[in-house]
Amino acid sequence: MISSAVVFSALELGCVYALVALALFLSFRVLNIADMTTDGSFTLGCAVSATLAVAGHPLLALPAAMAAGACAGGITAFLQTRLRIPSILAGIITNTGLYTVNLAVMGFSSNVNMMKAPTLFAMTQPLLGKFYRLIPVALIAVAAGAALVVFLKTRMGLSIRATGDNPDMVRASSINTGFTITVGLCMANALTALSGAVLAQYQKTADINLGTGMVIIGLASLIIGETLLPKGKLWCKALGALAGSVVYRFIIAIALRLDLPSECLKLISAVIVALAIGLPAIKASLKPATKGGAAKC
Repeated sequence: MISSAVVFSALELGCVYALVALALFLSFRVLNIADMTTDGSFTLGCAVSATLAVAGHPLLALPAAMAAGACAGGITAFLQTRLRIPSILAGIITNTGLYTVNLAVMGFSSNVNMMKAPTLFAMTQPLLGKFYRLIPVALIAVAAGAALVVFLKTRMGLSIRATGDNPDMVRASSINTGFTITVGLCMANALTALSGAVLAQYQKTADINLGTGMVIIGLASLIIGETLLPKGKLWCKALGALAGSVVYRFIIAIALRLDLPSECLKLISAVIVALAIGLPAIKASLKPATKGGAAKC
């Protein structure tokens, strides 16, 4: 049986990582860009949040982390739009450089202990009781999702969506695609950094390797959400990303309850992503041949 503590933990972490799923929804689905900056931006958010929380500013840490993440996204966009570096390679370059930046933010230490530092959750505990972690992370995730949906319906948001769908048409309409890509990547990495910032205060620690594999975790959550809510309006897709993140955390919780080694979690994530992406092809191969046609070999 899954205890209430496990359920609470899955819901809380699901809401935290939902921000990464929303970020990948923006970059991967809307802009049609495989942004590999995600791992580094997540750790950057952790580092900034931990450093400012230790200095006594846990609330300031959240917008500061978002600003730092936006800067990381801006660098990736600059490499892609100005220097004509392919999007995947631009993200890898930025991600590599962020390793040193993250170490510098944490005082060239591989981790920061926040056990005695004030955090957002320490402030909400007297007010919210046992829900002191769930309610804040849920509000942050829902607010971020709602803000993203509202933004994507504005003129700038529509330009970003059009850039992902047909960049040539957007250029023909005298819209600067370099600017829309920059805005989109800055927002996506700001959301990723916010997720890292919240996680650092949630765990009361920041580690240089916390962001490793974050792209896979975010993609798994996003694709699970698309499976749960395959069609719908923009708000439905954002809701799917949130729901997919929570479902993913429950899958991980069940895996841990089955006494699977924690080292296998990345492999489980990779398998989930591979199966979810390959599901349409699997379904198509299992369908019987149509009338008058021959089955494919």
